[in-house]
Amino acid sequence: MRRSSRHPLYPPGMRQQVFQFFSKVLSQVQHPLLHYLSVHRPVQKLLRLGGTVPGSLTEKEEVQFTSVLCSKIQQDPELLAYILEGKKIIGKKKTARESTAPPKDIAGYRDKDCPHSDALNRDPGLDKEHCGVPALSIHLPAETEGPENGPGESNLITSLLGLCKSKKSRLALKAQENILLLVSVASPAAATYLTQSTSCCMAIAEHLCQLYRSMPACLDPADIATLEGISWRLPSAPSDETAFPGKEALAAFLGWFDYCDHLITEAHTVVADALAKAVAEKLFVETLQPQLLHVSEQSILTSTALLTALLRQLRSPALLQEAMTFLLGTDQRPAAIEDSPHTLGTHLIMHCDHLSDEISIATLRLFEELLQKPHEQAIRSLVLQNLEGRLYVARGSPEPESYEDTLDLEEDPYFTDGFLDSGLQPSTKPPPAPATSSDGKTAVTEIVNSFLCLVPEEAKTSAFLEENGYDTYVHDAYGLFQECSSRVAHWGWPLGPAPLDSHEPERPFFEGRFLQVLFDRIARILDQPYSLNLQVTSVLSRLALFPHPHIHEYLLDPYISLAPGCRSLFSVLVRVIGDLMQRIQRVPQFSGKLLLVRKQLMGQIPREHLDHQTLLQGVVVLEEFCKELAAIAFVKFPPHGPYLNFSPPPEGQV
Repeated sequence: MRRSSRHPLYPPGMRQQVFQFFSKVLSQVQHPLLHYLSVHRPVQKLLRLGGTVPGSLTEKEEVQFTSVLCSKIQQDPELLAYILEGKKIIGKKKTARESTAPPKDIAGYRDKDCPHSDALNRDPGLDKEHCGVPALSIHLPAETEGPENGPGESNLITSLLGLCKSKKSRLALKAQENILLLVSVASPAAATYLTQSTSCCMAIAEHLCQLYRSMPACLDPADIATLEGISWRLPSAPSDETAFPGKEALAAFLGWFDYCDHLITEAHTVVADALAKAVAEKLFVETLQPQLLHVSEQSILTSTALLTALLRQLRSPALLQEAMTFLLGTDQRPAAIEDSPHTLGTHLIMHCDHLSDEISIATLRLFEELLQKPHEQAIRSLVLQNLEGRLYVARGSPEPESYEDTLDLEEDPYFTDGFLDSGLQPSTKPPPAPATSSDGKTAVTEIVNSFLCLVPEEAKTSAFLEENGYDTYVHDAYGLFQECSSRVAHWGWPLGPAPLDSHEPERPFFEGRFLQVLFDRIARILDQPYSLNLQVTSVLSRLALFPHPHIHEYLLDPYISLAPGCRSLFSVLVRVIGDLMQRIQRVPQFSGKLLLVRKQLMGQIPREHLDHQTLLQGVVVLEEFCKELAAIAFVKFPPHGPYLNFSPPPEGQV
């Protein structure tokens, strides 16, 4: 007769004593015991009796018990199959044995044949055949292939995952460390067993999705940013930060994702790949993708900000590869302008030009984070595959041997359009680059001056505030360029651009969706909100830092001879300046208002609304962006070349 819940099967405290007894026996006895059926069967039963609900009275003893088991498995990976056997496997194996074994008690027979006294004298492989399941070095039986532990069963994996949810942080942390021991087993056979015969990877990924679903549907991207960088060892939200709804749930989700990333980094390659695919399938595809493609702007905004936070924490190569495939796909062909947006990456690029400025900013941040990951697929899919063949360069005219043979900036017909009727003059040239006898001096100086002279004197304000800022940009650009160069050093990029094909290209040049959106955005810099302009220019600066000759030529060469119908970053900026020249004439006291807006942006005076404020803020961003591009061009084209391995400019000198 089944006892009611008021009359437990065991006296109070008995379970704790049993867990403690087994923990001591298994940890203190030197001779291996877990291979014996009479030992690992009770161990399996103990794991099933363990509380899978947080707050169990035996949590402490269960953690100690599982720690001993994981330690033993770490020492001898072949124990994994003995410990993880569930009731279904045992039942199947028992049925299979009864159909072939003599009519006698199998357990008793094995216990008699596997006494402690002669176990050491027996062949180890034979011993394992007689005392439990077959050794892992042998192909697993058919009945053990595929996850067997269903939702109603409990084994070492489910016990550990249950203990990870403990409200006692020290116990939860210890359980997480035990799983880490389990997935980092050195044996390929044990790792294969863990992935193919248990639901370990899917259970870990499913818990991540449960934590995602426990968060509020709407979260402010600024709130998400306050918790970025949470470690799985300290997953609780910092108490000194401003509270917001869902803070603890968000901290738990980010902490568990960091834990999954750490597991994939430390796990055996077989387990790492399986866990990375499980996280990608359960979290990225099944959970995040519908939110990213949702019609609700709030869903798009929250999911994009969360994905950005996840990318920032992501370190494991296997999961990074899955993230790249999820976001950018596997198609490496150059994009065509008539292509329909059928991939998630294309939809996200379109979100960079969304009607909602908040969604555009959040998505641009996502791509900026993506470009900083140590994986070539991001820059290749977004930019490089469209610059192959240099179709943006005009055919039929020889390439100049040096920049001295090209037109000066003031002779550029695009550049002079805006000055003809305005009466304004282009800005005077800044102090030249450091003197050098190198043949490349003139080229570097002219390139730098081309960007610094784009914005006319009437539209500049930094000089009035005694902060030119160019020195700071040079030194910041140098550090960022060194970091970027070291990240891409092993990608095998060429030092010079590919030679031009003399024949006309079969297809017209298309810069790709990503650069198309960025150029369209920068063309509207005078009409966009200040925060959006900052993010657009930040992404373009990140792109310009990459030490690939085609990227440098297309984004930082003012003198490139463009093919008909093509545009470059510099040509887009020239047209913006031409538009600015016309607008300046229509704004009374333009210079004074511009200086006032700059002081407001710097926090020197209180902010108040002014006429043409969006235009004036756009001019300030434009001036700073041109100085930043000049600094990047300077550090990427040192007088002695090549792109890498150069000394930084002297402090205070450019």
